Amino acid sequence: MFGDAKNALLVSVRSGARASMPGMLDTVLNLGLNDATVEGLAEKSGDRRFAYDSYRRFIQMYSDVVLGIEHYEFEDILGGYKDEHDKHLDTDLDAEDWLEVITRYKACVEERLEKPFPQDVHEQLWGAIGAVFGSWNNQRANTYRRLHDIPDNWGTAVNIQAMVFGNMGDTSATGVAFTRNPSTGEKALYGEFLVNAQGEDVVAGIRTPQNITEAARIEAGMPDPSLEMLMPATFVELKAIYEKLEGHYRDMQDLEFTVQEGKLWMLQTRSGKRTTKAAFKIAIDMVHEGLITRDEAVMRIDPAALDQLLHPTLDPNADKELITIGLPASPGAASGEIVFSPDEAEKLNAQDVKVILVRTETSPEDIHGMHAAEGILTSRGGMTSHAAVVARGMGRPCVSGAGSLHIDYEAQTMSSAGVTLKKGDIITLDGSTGEVMIGEVATLKAEMSGDFGVLMAWADDARTMGVRANAETPLDARTARDFGAEGIGLSRTEHMFFDGERIVAMREMILAEDADGRRKALDKILPMQRADFVELFEIMSGLPVTIRLLDPPLNEFLPTGDDEINQVAEAMEVTPQRLRRRIAELDESNPMLGHRGCRLAISYTEIPEMQARAIFEAAIIAAENTGKPVVPEVMVPLITGKAELDNVTARIKDIAAQVEKEKGVKIDYLIGTMIELPRACLMAEEIAQTAEFFSFGTNDLTQTTFGISRDDAGNFLNEYTAKGLLEVDPFISIDVDGVGELVAMGVERGRKTRPDIKLGICGEHGGDPASVTFCHQVGLDYVSCSPFRVPIARLAAAQAAISERLKNDKS
Repeated sequence: MFGDAKNALLVSVRSGARASMPGMLDTVLNLGLNDATVEGLAEKSGDRRFAYDSYRRFIQMYSDVVLGIEHYEFEDILGGYKDEHDKHLDTDLDAEDWLEVITRYKACVEERLEKPFPQDVHEQLWGAIGAVFGSWNNQRANTYRRLHDIPDNWGTAVNIQAMVFGNMGDTSATGVAFTRNPSTGEKALYGEFLVNAQGEDVVAGIRTPQNITEAARIEAGMPDPSLEMLMPATFVELKAIYEKLEGHYRDMQDLEFTVQEGKLWMLQTRSGKRTTKAAFKIAIDMVHEGLITRDEAVMRIDPAALDQLLHPTLDPNADKELITIGLPASPGAASGEIVFSPDEAEKLNAQDVKVILVRTETSPEDIHGMHAAEGILTSRGGMTSHAAVVARGMGRPCVSGAGSLHIDYEAQTMSSAGVTLKKGDIITLDGSTGEVMIGEVATLKAEMSGDFGVLMAWADDARTMGVRANAETPLDARTARDFGAEGIGLSRTEHMFFDGERIVAMREMILAEDADGRRKALDKILPMQRADFVELFEIMSGLPVTIRLLDPPLNEFLPTGDDEINQVAEAMEVTPQRLRRRIAELDESNPMLGHRGCRLAISYTEIPEMQARAIFEAAIIAAENTGKPVVPEVMVPLITGKAELDNVTARIKDIAAQVEKEKGVKIDYLIGTMIELPRACLMAEEIAQTAEFFSFGTNDLTQTTFGISRDDAGNFLNEYTAKGLLEVDPFISIDVDGVGELVAMGVERGRKTRPDIKLGICGEHGGDPASVTFCHQVGLDYVSCSPFRVPIARLAAAQAAISERLKNDKS
């Protein structure tokens, strides 16, 4: 009975959120203990040490979670007592030791709160319930939800469970197990346990836990016996239960269990967090095992998590200077400066400094620093510790339990094998082997094959929307093809003008006094631009390539600052005064809405003429070289209506006719426009009379719809999302209600005039999974994104198609 002095019911008070948030919400164990019930527990169990150990755990946890007294204060008391009595491990303390520790704990509480530790068990219960509910809004939970797109308004339930005890001696234990390896996906029971312990001991990394299977123990070279050898009957029962649970839920399970005096108790099961590499293997294996379908396998992978697979691995031929070895807790390789504080990691990350977060062990409060770091290194903790689980979920390489590592927070140093490194020194982690190396070690890019290739082929079979890449350099184009891009949806030609000779010729064109002078300068750029396009067309080998004509205002190509102006003037053999005068003439109050895009093409017709000639001549050369047809798509930017597009289109067609006549070759090409202004969406029905394709430029469309400069939005948009004024930054994920409505309007009106018009999107939203889903729903033909986002877009497009099919099947 709850509160009974002789036979007290003890409970755990735990969270119950609908989305798994490991370690983020609070838990209180052993609730119901007080000065009276602990004596009854000692008498009933016949084990005073166990009873007092449980009571001190409760005081420590309840004081931290409910009363707000920092956890470390109790750790300091316990550590001091151990030092006084030459004790090293918690298990070295007997009943009398724990009784003295309890006295000191209670004195700490009374000193901090000016009242004694609560003895009323009902007061304890309501305090714990309130604290667990309240933990939904703690900093670490808020950060976790933000990182994993979990809505704030979901909230959490509170579960109250009867306690079972893993700290009742050598026949008792507690552990965490996964039904498959969460790092590799291998089908084998994976996990850790501790004898004579409670659950928080395993995940907190206070003691290095033991392996569950003998094979894992041998592979890790751990001296302590596995659960399989130490408690063979319990191991067999646990294995049978995990097979039953996985078969029922049809997914890899994360289990928590306790063994109390030889009896196995299952505390919790949930779908386990896993690396993306493991997610691919698990999904594919479960298809082959008949547990799930191919479509279900595709739906199991989080598109945003594909970034993990792009992590580099260490070059096996690179020189390595090893400093320590820990447990391979989360795969991938990372290099960076050593930092010992999560706040410092976040601060340096904001300055684009790559860091490795080094901690004795991590806690949920460190999550912001873990997210900011390239990798995480801990001296304590196992493969299921907080650091390991969170790092795997974030896709960060992690080495945990590097026992030979001594970390001195005060001196800001880490030492191992006679070597001491300080804050700011560079180290490299290999989360796949557990190795930690001094300095930066060369890496190799990830291979997109094996399980990745199999599942992405299933995704490609399922999707109906194409995926292209934004690319203007040969490297970008080749990377895009490696990642499965089906063409280039946006090639920004202005990026080609900033190299050495080109920027000089570009500046000569800008300084020219008349059209003849501008043409003379552009003639120098023509062969360079043509060569660029030839290479892009050849790399794409017959796939579509959309080339956007010059878009930014001309002043972006001119120098700023007196020193640079003087240097450029000298190189161009003009006076600094003349250069300053031209800069002043081109200066605009709001360049984003100024003389740019099609407005430049209308004012300076020689610019689109040169670019069109380069495109068409390159198409002929590339087709001859590859034997593949090249059909360039020429895109006119920033139009507001049909008249502007007609004006520029006429010049493009004139150049096409000239090149056809000169080369004696018929050129196939398309002319379209970038729909990036609200008026263009409204006028889409008329614009489609001329445009053969639309590409929605949602970067500028978002800016002009919201009236927000993307460059300045960071000053206040975070506050908007934090206060719930916006669900998400509209530059990261498309604003469906506003910007999305304009896109839908443009799609509908464009197709009304030209049913076969090709429709795509080329803003940053093309690589955002939620935005890709929206693009599928409004009927776009393709999305275009940065090369490294192409796999994400492919998978997101497949999931959108599968979801739509499932919805239609139900209706």
